[in-house]
Amino acid sequence: MDAISFESRADEIRKHVSLQGFMNLLGAELDELTPGSSTLSVSRRSDLLQQNGLFHGGVTAFLIDNGTTIAAATVLNSQQGVLTAEYKLNLFSPADGDQLICRSRVVKPGSRLVIVAADVFTKKDGREKQTAVALATIAVLDQSSLPLLRHAG
Repeated sequence: MDAISFESRADEIRKHVSLQGFMNLLGAELDELTPGSSTLSVSRRSDLLQQNGLFHGGVTAFLIDNGTTIAAATVLNSQQGVLTAEYKLNLFSPADGDQLICRSRVVKPGSRLVIVAADVFTKKDGREKQTAVALATIAVLDQSSLPLLRHAG
């Protein structure tokens, strides 16, 4: 995919992501989008934390779920959609920073399944610490098989 066609695809992906209510609810941002990768982040808010003041594991899981599907979408065409088929998540360090960052990258593109890896970091005092890692299988769907988006106006 050349730079011009990727920019067109990236614009489509950004538009679809901006329509996701849960992204907006969490205040998550799509920070970077390149062929085969994406970076999502969310800033610390009290309603995203668990009882010990750490980012809730569900926030990490969401970033992985969404980040890996977005990365997979970058290697597909506009007639194809993506849905998470499964992911394996390992949480190995407390997410105690001011920001949570998920960097996803396509490991193996395919016509039916795309394999994507993700690394999650917490950022505190300008330094990043890895808190989680995941491997996801993303199903490739024909866009026409997905329900139409309907928005309350």
